[in-house]
Amino acid sequence: MTLGMAVVKRAIDIGVSLISIILLSPVMIVAAALIKLDSRGPVFHLSQRMGRYGKPFTIYKFRTMYVNSPIIRNSDGSLRVEKGDPRVTRVGRILRVGLDELPQLFNVFKGDMSLIGPRPDPPEAYAHYGEEERLRLSVRPGITGLAQVTGRTDIPWQQRLGYDLEYVERPSLWLDSKILIYTLAEFVPPLRNRRLGGEVGLAGQVGGGNNQAQIAFEKQAR
Repeated sequence: MTLGMAVVKRAIDIGVSLISIILLSPVMIVAAALIKLDSRGPVFHLSQRMGRYGKPFTIYKFRTMYVNSPIIRNSDGSLRVEKGDPRVTRVGRILRVGLDELPQLFNVFKGDMSLIGPRPDPPEAYAHYGEEERLRLSVRPGITGLAQVTGRTDIPWQQRLGYDLEYVERPSLWLDSKILIYTLAEFVPPLRNRRLGGEVGLAGQVGGGNNQAQIAFEKQAR
């Protein structure tokens, strides 16, 4: 990523996150109140993540599961959350369409994250990183990214890694715009589950790797 593109991308992050925080603050206040009324526990789920160059930061998210819920995984180590999952609170079922990640707009404004980028892993995942995974740390992590608009958790971890590497190695503000549009489309029922295709060359071609990095990430995903 060139210096000029990095400056423009950061300026967009600051402007969009600030405007979004102001416009969406009533939604976040109502969500926080409903979470508190619905179940015992904190409003926010706070956890440590790795930012750019591996610098740790605290990521913000609305809590959507009951406190001390058991962890259930898919065969690839990813967190399994099924429709009607009893671990998810009543309010959490509503928020998990993506509203649970609205507090991460504050992470973007602070500079911990970007609007668009690879999703961040917890610090303990670094011990399981190979050379390919470490490349993901050369950019700020994002609220949403190429992997999320091409399949979210519907695709294997290695394929998701491929999408992240493609994004890192071929940065583009145009691609950022398309990812943002597809992400926003998830909140419009007729457009939901649309997938961004034909953008990548590395996805599905990444070999090796270690699912332990993904397992460490999902262990803190609430």
